Amino acid sequence: MKAGPMIFQADMGASLQLDEKAWLLLQALQADGRAPLKSLAAAAGLSIPATAERLKRLQEAGVISGIHAELDPRALGYAVRAIIGITAAQPAKTRLLAKLRELPEVLECHHVTGADSYVMSVVATGLAELEALIARINAFGETRTSIVLSSPIPRRGLQQPPSP
Repeated sequence: MKAGPMIFQADMGASLQLDEKAWLLLQALQADGRAPLKSLAAAAGLSIPATAERLKRLQEAGVISGIHAELDPRALGYAVRAIIGITAAQPAKTRLLAKLRELPEVLECHHVTGADSYVMSVVATGLAELEALIARINAFGETRTSIVLSSPIPRRGLQQPPSP
C-alpha cells in the first residue's frame, strides 16, 4: 500500500507536504548529489523548473541539510575504523565533547541511552594510532571499543517511511 503525502513541519513553522514525487526526488539526490537538474527531474517525473522549486523548498524547510562528497577512509590512509562507546560522569561530559570536537579522527558522536553516554565512529591510520586516540579520551570515562572488520550494510539514504 502506498503511503499518502507526509506532512513535514518546517523550521519556520510552515508545513511542507512530502508526496511520492518529493520522495523520488530525494532518493535521486541521495544516490547522486551532483546529478544535474535534468536527471533529477526525470527521476521524479517533474519539469526542470518544478524540480528546482521543490529542491529550494526542501532546502529552506531543512529537509535537505547539505550535499556532501562521500570519501573512502582507506583510500586516504585510514586503515582502521572503530566504534567507541564511553561512559562519562556529568561533570566530564562538556570537557569530553570539547575534546572530541578537536579530534579529526572522530567522524561522528551520538548521545545515547543505555550503559554508554556517547557512541562515536572513529578512524585511525593504524592500531597504534587508535590506541593513542583511546588513551586521549580515557581520562573522561570508561571506554569500550569495537574495531570494524567490514560494513555489509554501509550508510545509505533515507527511504519514505511506511504509512501508519
